[in-house]
Amino acid sequence: MSTRSTQRRARFSIGQTVRHKSYRYRGVVVDVDASCRMDDAWYDTQTERRPPKDSPWYHVLVDQSEMSTYVPERNLQADDSDDPIDNPDIEEWLGETDDGLYLPLTRPN
Repeated sequence: MSTRSTQRRARFSIGQTVRHKSYRYRGVVVDVDASCRMDDAWYDTQTERRPPKDSPWYHVLVDQSEMSTYVPERNLQADDSDDPIDNPDIEEWLGETDDGLYLPLTRPN
C-alpha cells in the first residue's frame, strides 16, 4: 500500500524572481521552507487571512530595498521581468550567470 506525502512540491526555486500578488514588490527567492518555520507568536501577527502553515514558504530579497520577507507560496507569482534585483544582500546568497539568471552560492541540504 502506498502512502501519499502531505508535503507539496515548491512552485518557486532558489534564484527565481517573483512578485508579491498583493503588495506588487519584486524579489528573488533565496531559501524555501516546506512549511512555515516561524513560531506561533510571529504567525499570529500576520494581518492577511491566515495562510496555511503546511505549504511552502519563501525567503525573498526585495528589489530596490534592503529588506527581506518571509512569504507563503499563495502570495507569490512568477516575475517575467529581465531587470536585475537590486538588494545589498544578494551577493551573500546568489551568484549571477552571464544571461542574468541567479544561482545559489551553495547547494541546500
